[in-house]
Amino acid sequence: METKTLKLNCEKNGFEFVSAKTKQEALEIAKGYITKGSSVGLGGSVSVEEIGLLEYLSNSKDITLFNQYEEGITKEENAKRRKEGLTADIYVTSTNALTRKGELVNADGSGNRVAAQIFGSKKLLLIVGKNKIVRDVAAGFERIKNVAAVKNADRLNQKALTFGKEPNYTPKDISQKYGIIVSETPGRIVIIFVDEALGY
Repeated sequence: METKTLKLNCEKNGFEFVSAKTKQEALEIAKGYITKGSSVGLGGSVSVEEIGLLEYLSNSKDITLFNQYEEGITKEENAKRRKEGLTADIYVTSTNALTRKGELVNADGSGNRVAAQIFGSKKLLLIVGKNKIVRDVAAGFERIKNVAAVKNADRLNQKALTFGKEPNYTPKDISQKYGIIVSETPGRIVIIFVDEALGY
């Protein structure tokens, strides 16, 4: 599918659509949306990490970052930061699938990422690789079931092993809650579409 057509469909749905050819270009574009003094929430996203945006946010002194992934924090602090992120000025994550009609399809384990995408943060910034494009919503659900959930479960189990914990994540654990965004009031959702494969 041509990026031009995808852009038009996303814009019809009220989404801002910005194209980037590379991860590096995507990072520079994303930086432009992170204004000084803003609060930033995070949703689990390998794509955000792969373009270098997570590192940039973690090292920025000009923002308030609700980083639930910071090593060494307690479960209570993790939960607190997830909740704070829901109402941040901007919420940074990706999507599990983007349909050709410009619909966003997502699944989540705890629900914080899906909740923030649907309602909460003032602005939503999505980093989306070309591998996330699917035919329709049904294909989006299939992608979550057969690709995203499987790979994310493997990733989390490897992470658990790294910290000496028992690997016990299953694809079902991290795809318990679903969300579909067909359209949005213009100005809230920004899609940075990258012409490279990113994340799961």
